[in-house]
Amino acid sequence: MKPAKFEYHRPDNLPDALRLLDEAGFEGKIIAGGQSLVPIMNMRLATPECLIDINGLTDLDFIECKDFLVKIGAMTRQSQVEASDVVGQNIPLLKEAVPLIGHLQTRNRGTIGGSIVHADPSAELPLVLMTLGGKVKISSEDEERVVDAEDFFLTYLTTDLMPTEILTEIHIPVWEGKTGHSFMEIARRHGDFALVAASCQMAVDEEGRIGNIRLALGGVEAIPFLIEDAQTVLCGEQLTDGLIEQLAEIVGESVEPESDLHASEEYRRHLAKVLTSRTLRQAYERARG
Repeated sequence: MKPAKFEYHRPDNLPDALRLLDEAGFEGKIIAGGQSLVPIMNMRLATPECLIDINGLTDLDFIECKDFLVKIGAMTRQSQVEASDVVGQNIPLLKEAVPLIGHLQTRNRGTIGGSIVHADPSAELPLVLMTLGGKVKISSEDEERVVDAEDFFLTYLTTDLMPTEILTEIHIPVWEGKTGHSFMEIARRHGDFALVAASCQMAVDEEGRIGNIRLALGGVEAIPFLIEDAQTVLCGEQLTDGLIEQLAEIVGESVEPESDLHASEEYRRHLAKVLTSRTLRQAYERARG
Protein backbone atom coordinates (compact mmCIF):
# COMPACT_ATOMS: atom_id res chain seq x y z
CA MET A 1 0.00 0.00 0.00
CA LYS A 2 0.92 3.65 -0.30
CA PRO A 3 0.32 6.49 2.15
CA ALA A 4 -2.57 8.92 1.86
CA LYS A 5 -1.86 12.34 0.35
CA PHE A 6 -0.04 14.84 2.58
CA GLU A 7 1.77 18.16 2.48
CA TYR A 8 5.54 17.98 2.90
CA HIS A 9 7.78 20.55 4.61
CA ARG A 10 11.52 20.46 5.33
CA PRO A 11 12.46 23.31 7.70
CA ASP A 12 16.10 24.31 8.22
CA ASN A 13 15.86 25.22 11.90
CA LEU A 14 13.95 24.30 15.05
CA PRO A 15 11.85 27.51 15.32
CA ASP A 16 10.49 26.96 11.79
CA ALA A 17 9.76 23.31 12.55
CA LEU A 18 7.90 24.25 15.71
CA ARG A 19 5.92 26.93 13.86
CA LEU A 20 4.87 24.46 11.16
CA LEU A 21 3.92 21.88 13.77
CA ASP A 22 1.89 24.45 15.71
CA GLU A 23 0.04 25.43 12.54
CA ALA A 24 -0.68 21.80 11.63
CA GLY A 25 -1.86 20.82 15.10
CA PHE A 26 -3.29 17.31 15.29
CA GLU A 27 -2.94 16.89 11.52
CA GLY A 28 0.86 17.24 11.54
CA LYS A 29 3.53 14.59 12.01
CA ILE A 30 7.28 14.80 12.49
CA ILE A 31 9.43 12.51 10.36
CA ALA A 32 13.13 11.89 11.05
CA GLY A 33 14.49 8.41 10.26
CA GLY A 34 11.05 7.19 9.24
CA GLN A 35 11.70 3.62 10.35
CA SER A 36 8.44 3.48 12.31
CA LEU A 37 6.28 6.18 10.73
CA VAL A 38 6.63 5.23 7.07
CA PRO A 39 5.39 1.62 7.45
CA ILE A 40 2.46 2.85 9.56
CA MET A 41 1.57 5.43 6.90
CA ASN A 42 1.87 2.84 4.12
CA MET A 43 -0.65 0.67 5.96
CA ARG A 44 -2.92 3.72 6.40
CA LEU A 45 -2.77 3.31 10.19
CA ALA A 46 -1.64 6.94 10.27
CA THR A 47 -2.87 9.49 7.74
CA PRO A 48 -1.30 12.86 8.60
CA GLU A 49 -2.25 15.77 6.37
CA CYS A 50 1.12 17.44 6.95
CA LEU A 51 4.55 15.82 7.22
CA ILE A 52 7.40 17.90 8.69
CA ASP A 53 10.84 16.49 7.86
CA ILE A 54 13.39 17.52 10.53
CA ASN A 55 16.46 16.02 8.86
CA GLY A 56 17.64 19.57 8.17
CA LEU A 57 17.86 20.30 11.92
CA THR A 58 21.58 19.55 12.26
CA ASP A 59 21.68 21.27 15.67
CA LEU A 60 19.86 18.22 17.05
CA ASP A 61 22.65 15.85 15.94
CA PHE A 62 25.21 15.66 18.77
CA ILE A 63 26.58 13.59 21.64
CA GLU A 64 28.25 15.35 24.56
CA CYS A 65 29.12 14.72 28.20
CA LYS A 66 29.51 17.43 30.84
CA ASP A 67 29.18 17.39 34.63
CA PHE A 68 28.30 13.67 34.72
CA LEU A 69 25.44 14.09 32.26
CA VAL A 70 25.37 12.74 28.70
CA LYS A 71 23.18 14.69 26.29
CA ILE A 72 22.22 13.25 22.93
CA GLY A 73 20.38 15.20 20.26
CA ALA A 74 17.16 13.68 18.99
CA MET A 75 18.44 13.58 15.38
CA THR A 76 21.51 11.53 16.29
CA ARG A 77 21.47 8.27 14.32
CA GLN A 78 21.50 5.04 16.25
CA SER A 79 24.67 3.94 14.44
CA GLN A 80 26.42 7.10 15.67
CA VAL A 81 25.56 6.16 19.25
CA GLU A 82 26.82 2.63 18.60
CA ALA A 83 30.21 3.99 17.47
CA SER A 84 30.51 6.77 20.06
CA ASP A 85 33.44 6.70 22.50
CA VAL A 86 31.57 9.15 24.74
CA VAL A 87 28.70 6.68 25.05
CA GLY A 88 31.01 3.70 25.51
CA GLN A 89 32.98 5.35 28.31
CA ASN A 90 30.06 6.90 30.20
CA ILE A 91 26.91 4.86 29.53
CA PRO A 92 28.06 1.39 28.44
CA LEU A 93 24.57 -0.03 28.97
CA LEU A 94 23.37 2.05 26.01
CA LYS A 95 26.41 0.98 23.99
CA GLU A 96 25.51 -2.66 24.65
CA ALA A 97 21.84 -2.28 23.73
CA VAL A 98 22.07 -0.34 20.46
CA PRO A 99 23.53 -3.16 18.30
CA LEU A 100 20.39 -5.18 19.06
CA ILE A 101 18.19 -2.60 17.28
CA GLY A 102 17.14 -4.04 13.93
CA HIS A 103 20.03 -4.29 11.47
CA LEU A 104 22.86 -1.96 10.48
CA GLN A 105 20.74 -0.39 7.73
CA THR A 106 18.03 0.29 10.32
CA ARG A 107 20.47 1.94 12.71
CA ASN A 108 22.05 4.03 9.96
CA ARG A 109 18.70 5.70 9.36
CA GLY A 110 16.86 5.42 12.68
CA THR A 111 17.25 8.24 15.20
CA ILE A 112 17.47 8.24 18.96
CA GLY A 113 14.51 10.60 19.31
CA GLY A 114 12.32 8.70 16.87
CA SER A 115 12.65 5.39 18.69
CA ILE A 116 11.91 6.95 22.07
CA VAL A 117 8.89 8.89 20.82
CA HIS A 118 7.50 5.82 19.06
CA ALA A 119 7.53 4.16 22.51
CA ASP A 120 7.27 0.53 21.51
CA PRO A 121 7.35 -1.40 24.82
CA SER A 122 9.72 -3.99 23.27
CA ALA A 123 12.19 -1.44 21.89
CA GLU A 124 15.69 -1.17 23.30
CA LEU A 125 16.12 2.61 23.65
CA PRO A 126 13.03 3.36 25.80
CA LEU A 127 14.06 0.48 28.06
CA VAL A 128 17.59 1.82 28.51
CA LEU A 129 16.28 5.33 29.17
CA MET A 130 13.99 3.97 31.88
CA THR A 131 16.76 1.85 33.42
CA LEU A 132 19.25 4.70 33.67
CA GLY A 133 16.77 7.22 35.07
CA GLY A 134 17.06 9.40 31.98
CA LYS A 135 15.07 12.44 30.97
CA VAL A 136 13.81 13.93 27.72
CA LYS A 137 13.87 17.58 26.69
CA ILE A 138 10.74 18.68 24.85
CA SER A 139 10.28 21.93 22.90
CA SER A 140 7.27 23.82 21.56
CA GLU A 141 6.78 27.38 20.33
CA ASP A 142 5.80 28.47 23.83
CA GLU A 143 8.16 26.58 26.16
CA GLU A 144 10.80 23.97 26.83
CA ARG A 145 10.36 21.28 29.47
CA VAL A 146 12.34 18.31 30.78
CA VAL A 147 10.42 15.14 31.69
CA ASP A 148 11.58 12.03 33.58
CA ALA A 149 11.42 8.79 31.59
CA GLU A 150 9.07 7.36 34.24
CA ASP A 151 6.57 10.14 33.47
CA PHE A 152 7.16 10.30 29.71
CA PHE A 153 5.92 6.83 28.73
CA LEU A 154 2.17 6.63 29.33
CA THR A 155 0.90 3.47 27.62
CA TYR A 156 1.40 1.45 24.45
CA LEU A 157 2.88 3.72 21.71
CA THR A 158 1.77 6.76 23.73
CA THR A 159 3.91 9.37 25.47
CA ASP A 160 3.57 12.72 27.22
CA LEU A 161 4.51 14.50 23.96
CA MET A 162 1.82 16.93 22.82
CA PRO A 163 0.90 17.34 19.10
CA THR A 164 2.72 20.69 18.87
CA GLU A 165 5.91 19.52 20.62
CA ILE A 166 9.19 18.00 19.43
CA LEU A 167 11.52 15.85 21.51
CA THR A 168 14.88 17.58 21.05
CA GLU A 169 17.32 15.89 23.47
CA ILE A 170 17.71 12.96 25.84
CA HIS A 171 19.66 13.35 29.09
CA ILE A 172 21.28 10.36 30.82
CA PRO A 173 23.14 10.67 34.13
CA VAL A 174 26.58 9.06 34.43
CA TRP A 175 26.83 6.68 37.37
CA GLU A 176 29.94 7.11 39.51
CA GLY A 177 31.96 4.53 41.43
CA LYS A 178 32.04 0.77 40.90
CA THR A 179 29.19 0.04 38.51
CA GLY A 180 28.03 -2.84 36.38
CA HIS A 181 25.47 -3.16 33.63
CA SER A 182 23.73 -5.79 31.54
CA PHE A 183 21.26 -5.79 28.64
CA MET A 184 19.77 -9.03 27.33
CA GLU A 185 16.83 -9.91 25.15
CA ILE A 186 15.16 -12.91 23.53
CA ALA A 187 13.86 -12.47 19.98
CA ARG A 188 12.65 -14.93 17.37
CA ARG A 189 15.40 -13.77 14.97
CA HIS A 190 18.24 -11.26 15.13
CA GLY A 191 16.85 -7.85 14.31
CA ASP A 192 13.29 -8.63 15.40
CA PHE A 193 11.65 -6.84 18.29
CA ALA A 194 12.33 -8.63 21.55
CA LEU A 195 9.78 -11.01 23.01
CA VAL A 196 11.17 -9.93 26.38
CA ALA A 197 14.19 -7.77 27.23
CA ALA A 198 15.89 -7.03 30.54
CA SER A 199 18.14 -4.12 31.40
CA CYS A 200 20.09 -3.61 34.62
CA GLN A 201 22.48 -1.06 36.08
CA MET A 202 23.93 -1.31 39.60
CA ALA A 203 26.59 0.22 41.82
CA VAL A 204 28.47 -1.63 44.58
CA ASP A 205 30.85 -0.69 47.38
CA GLU A 206 34.30 -2.18 48.03
CA GLU A 207 32.76 -5.13 49.92
CA GLY A 208 30.40 -5.90 47.02
CA ARG A 209 27.27 -4.60 48.72
CA ILE A 210 24.77 -3.13 46.29
CA GLY A 211 24.29 0.58 46.87
CA ASN A 212 21.99 1.41 43.97
CA ILE A 213 20.23 -0.68 41.37
CA ARG A 214 17.73 -0.14 38.59
CA LEU A 215 16.22 -3.09 36.76
CA ALA A 216 13.67 -2.75 33.97
CA LEU A 217 11.92 -5.14 31.58
CA GLY A 218 10.56 -4.66 28.07
CA GLY A 219 7.85 -6.63 26.31
CA VAL A 220 5.93 -7.46 29.49
CA GLU A 221 3.79 -4.34 29.96
CA ALA A 222 2.46 -1.47 27.84
CA ILE A 223 5.56 0.60 28.73
CA PRO A 224 9.09 -0.25 29.89
CA PHE A 225 8.51 -1.78 33.33
CA LEU A 226 10.75 -0.62 36.19
CA ILE A 227 11.11 -3.28 38.91
CA GLU A 228 10.99 -1.09 42.02
CA ASP A 229 11.33 -4.11 44.32
CA ALA A 230 14.93 -4.50 43.13
CA GLN A 231 15.94 -1.60 45.39
CA THR A 232 14.07 -3.02 48.39
CA VAL A 233 15.38 -6.57 48.04
CA LEU A 234 18.98 -5.95 46.98
CA CYS A 235 20.27 -2.63 48.32
CA GLY A 236 22.77 -3.11 51.12
CA GLU A 237 23.26 -6.78 50.24
CA GLN A 238 25.87 -8.83 48.44
CA LEU A 239 24.20 -10.63 45.56
CA THR A 240 23.51 -14.31 46.22
CA ASP A 241 21.69 -17.07 44.37
CA GLY A 242 18.93 -16.84 46.97
CA LEU A 243 18.39 -13.12 46.41
CA ILE A 244 18.42 -13.59 42.64
CA GLU A 245 15.78 -16.30 42.92
CA GLN A 246 13.70 -14.17 45.29
CA LEU A 247 13.65 -11.19 42.94
CA ALA A 248 12.97 -13.37 39.90
CA GLU A 249 9.89 -14.76 41.65
CA ILE A 250 8.74 -11.24 42.49
CA VAL A 251 9.14 -10.27 38.84
CA GLY A 252 7.15 -13.32 37.72
CA GLU A 253 4.28 -12.27 39.98
CA SER A 254 4.46 -8.58 39.06
CA VAL A 255 4.49 -8.55 35.26
CA GLU A 256 1.33 -8.87 33.20
CA PRO A 257 2.39 -9.73 29.65
CA GLU A 258 -0.12 -10.46 26.91
CA SER A 259 -0.25 -13.42 24.55
CA ASP A 260 0.07 -12.84 20.82
CA LEU A 261 1.07 -14.79 17.71
CA HIS A 262 4.75 -14.60 18.75
CA ALA A 263 4.58 -15.85 22.34
CA SER A 264 2.12 -16.78 25.05
CA GLU A 265 1.66 -14.90 28.30
CA GLU A 266 3.15 -17.86 30.18
CA TYR A 267 6.27 -17.95 28.02
CA ARG A 268 6.86 -14.21 28.37
CA ARG A 269 6.48 -14.48 32.13
CA HIS A 270 9.03 -17.30 32.14
CA LEU A 271 11.45 -15.23 30.03
CA ALA A 272 11.04 -12.28 32.40
CA LYS A 273 12.21 -14.42 35.31
CA VAL A 274 15.10 -15.98 33.38
CA LEU A 275 16.38 -12.66 32.01
CA THR A 276 16.04 -11.01 35.40
CA SER A 277 18.35 -13.65 36.86
CA ARG A 278 20.87 -13.43 34.03
CA THR A 279 21.11 -9.64 33.92
CA LEU A 280 21.44 -9.37 37.70
CA ARG A 281 24.27 -11.88 37.73
CA GLN A 282 26.15 -10.29 34.82
CA ALA A 283 25.77 -6.72 36.09
CA TYR A 284 27.02 -7.76 39.54
CA GLU A 285 30.03 -9.61 38.12
CA ARG A 286 30.95 -6.57 36.03
CA ALA A 287 30.54 -4.26 39.01
CA ARG A 288 32.86 -6.43 41.10
CA GLY A 289 35.42 -6.13 38.32
